Amino acid sequence: MRKLLEIAADGVRSAVAAEAGGGDRIELCAGLGEGGTTPSHGVIAATRDAVRIPVFVLIRPRNGDFLYDAREVEAMCSDIRDCAALGCEGVVIGALDADGRIDIDACRAMIDAAKGMEITFHRAFDAAADRTHALEQIIDLGCSRVLTSGGARSAPEGAAAIADNVRQAAGRIVILSGAGINAGNLGELVTRTGGQEFHASARGIVHSPMRWRNPALEGLSVDWQDTDATRVRALREILDLL
Repeated sequence: MRKLLEIAADGVRSAVAAEAGGGDRIELCAGLGEGGTTPSHGVIAATRDAVRIPVFVLIRPRNGDFLYDAREVEAMCSDIRDCAALGCEGVVIGALDADGRIDIDACRAMIDAAKGMEITFHRAFDAAADRTHALEQIIDLGCSRVLTSGGARSAPEGAAAIADNVRQAAGRIVILSGAGINAGNLGELVTRTGGQEFHASARGIVHSPMRWRNPALEGLSVDWQDTDATRVRALREILDLL
């Protein structure tokens, strides 16, 4: 079975590079360096128009924890309805209660708003108090996959736990390994986890082409990070060999 590569992209440029490098699916977000939040309507629309591969949009109103009040849940449901109207293939959701359990009511509200789009449960799963029980709840909710680092800071560090998730899932849900994945560790991660889908940002530094620089702002960087098609291609080639 061909292994799938999902690329976390925080803008249109990154999404285009992800597709050019051989990515199979995009998780579109804003503020990737801060853990990711929901991108703007304009970015979603422009990205959906710019690429042919599936676009899954991260639904997260802020950084920090995954405990949301009623207004935040309604805002997320509104964003999900926008994604459906724009023709996105999926959304990436998640919510916990104050005790680290899956917030079933909030998640069901978001799933209902999705109107048939695919659902990925995001790394709120890694913050759950009991991930074994949480995985069963996510399966019962009808999610297509769950993104996880195995409860660790990176997927390579959490590889043993991810392998346990794969065994527990037993084909009922896809376990999508993500966080800290690069060409140097992907091959071993595939072997250790037994997974079929992998998530990476594959970003590199983009040096600003601006010739004019305000001398008063000297020392403030105008460079940024974007998905690098070459790095995506390296990951794709590794997966194709396994």
